[in-house]
Amino acid sequence: MSKKSFALRLNEELFEELERWAADEFRSVNGQVEYLLTEAVKARRKSLKAKPKSEAPDDNSSKS
Repeated sequence: MSKKSFALRLNEELFEELERWAADEFRSVNGQVEYLLTEAVKARRKSLKAKPKSEAPDDNSSKS
């Protein structure tokens, strides 16, 4: 799997918190951000699968 690189701007306080969290889990900050985003996407997919279709957002809702 290839990876896409891009610039990410964070405020200093958030970056420092991510540094501490990454160190606690023996990851780089980049690795920690990637891990957190991957987990967030997995959770979103799971929650979307659990919703009945009537509750899922309608792709045509913005079209009149």
